[in-house]
Amino acid sequence: MRLSHPRAALFAALAAILPAAPAAAQQPQVQFPRLSPTATVTQTIGVTEVTLRYSRPGVKGRQIWGELVPYGEVWRTGANENTTISFSTPVKVEGTELPAGTYGLQTIPAQGDWTLILSKDADAWGAFEYKPENDALRATVKPRPSEHPHERLQFSFEDLTDTSAAVVLAWEKLEVPFKLEMDTPKLVLAKANETLRWQTPYQAANYCLDNDTCLEEAERWLAASLAMGESFWNHRAMARLLEKKNDAAGAIAHAEKALAAAKAAANPPPANLVAELESSLAGWKSKASGK
Repeated sequence: MRLSHPRAALFAALAAILPAAPAAAQQPQVQFPRLSPTATVTQTIGVTEVTLRYSRPGVKGRQIWGELVPYGEVWRTGANENTTISFSTPVKVEGTELPAGTYGLQTIPAQGDWTLILSKDADAWGAFEYKPENDALRATVKPRPSEHPHERLQFSFEDLTDTSAAVVLAWEKLEVPFKLEMDTPKLVLAKANETLRWQTPYQAANYCLDNDTCLEEAERWLAASLAMGESFWNHRAMARLLEKKNDAAGAIAHAEKALAAAKAAANPPPANLVAELESSLAGWKSKASGK
């Protein structure tokens, strides 16, 4: 059939091609290799996880230092997106303390010593949006000749111990190390204190008290609970335990500490338990005095 109007011919052509558009939109995107492929390297140092994310440019026969990477200018220390370094705990970088977090890693290359920069702008694109006022750290680091050339830029870890390591940037015939330190014993102790709270041994001891069993173990658990943190609850439990063991003086002492803790608590214990302990304390004192 012949179409009688130019507009009708246009509509017919559109109708022919539009049904194919959704199918074309669903075609998978083709992924091409990056000139500077991305990389991630992670190292656990003691209990601290350190992760570097960066892109790896190649030498490709070019003069790198002083030409492709100019001296005296802030460099993204890689290619493409910002190079970043993440710490799961507080650390020291070249002797300067930093909190846990993710930082942009930039450098200022030079013929002599380099400047290492860790920036709070971890999400910036390379060094194009670099702002000195957002520096978290600046440190002077010494480059060294590499024992063998590196075609592509890489980061690695050396001299690993439970409390320190060196991060080494290597590219072409140059290496640039910087030191990381962690107070691993302090971090472990803090985690242990966080995990082993006074409630755990208290709960085990309280079970023994409620069931009038394993009282020797209960006393050890309550002593451990009190060492972790004193409260109305563990002092009250110790008072009950010592009363069961006919230690009136000990029971009275812990009951008085429990009541003092109840008064000072930000979240006071139930009033009926406080009144119950006050009544018990009065009875223990009366019995101890022989009245």
